[in-house]
Amino acid sequence: MSEIARVAGVGRVTLYGHFADREELVGAVFARTMDSAEAELAAVDLEQDTWVCLQELVQSSWRVLYQFNSLMAAAERYFSAEQIRAHHDKPLARVMAVLEKGRNEGIFRTDHSLTWQAACFYSILHGAAAEIRAGRLAEVDAARILPSTIRALLVPPSEPAR
Repeated sequence: MSEIARVAGVGRVTLYGHFADREELVGAVFARTMDSAEAELAAVDLEQDTWVCLQELVQSSWRVLYQFNSLMAAAERYFSAEQIRAHHDKPLARVMAVLEKGRNEGIFRTDHSLTWQAACFYSILHGAAAEIRAGRLAEVDAARILPSTIRALLVPPSEPAR
């Protein structure tokens, strides 16, 4: 907390006046960040072509996640996956709307549940962020391959699964 106060240009007492501990501070920053993320994701037009919409949603989601990659790493140290997921309600609703739209149009596979597809969507994005933090993936490569990776998840199989 001392280092955070120093970087923020405030005294420790001031910081502790607003946040009891680092966990509370990270939680507040994470919640505020998710609000900012929602504002960026809201710019994606859900009425446009579904594949274009999906690509824009993946790219917007990735920009937000990459920008706040360090914050995500900090949040993962303090909060359970369920707590982090709770902050994704609005972005999740947007992803679910696109998935449902694609299913209704017959262009997304329907043999997997919506909740599974949404979980995979987020897992792939967060997995890419973790790979970047570990030094095994470059951001430019992640940005290039994420749309096609998620598209492959949703394209109906050409033949029935065995």
